[in-house]
Amino acid sequence: MMGPGALDPLTKELIYVAVSATNGCAYCMASHTAGARQKGASEEMIREAYAVAGLANMTNRLANAYGVPIDEAFK
Repeated sequence: MMGPGALDPLTKELIYVAVSATNGCAYCMASHTAGARQKGASEEMIREAYAVAGLANMTNRLANAYGVPIDEAFK
């Protein structure tokens, strides 16, 4: 999973940062934030990953709560 693939190592680490934030895992957030820094992430990139995760979490919960149907264009 973390080996060579279509996504570069930094992108994979930033995905881990975002998922860890969404799951509320403090250990995971700290370790993957450190990993992202080691792979070259700036503080701005890390903050943006957290912000995107927070926004997605909120909008996903709203869409689920309101039962928003899937647009035909997305199927």
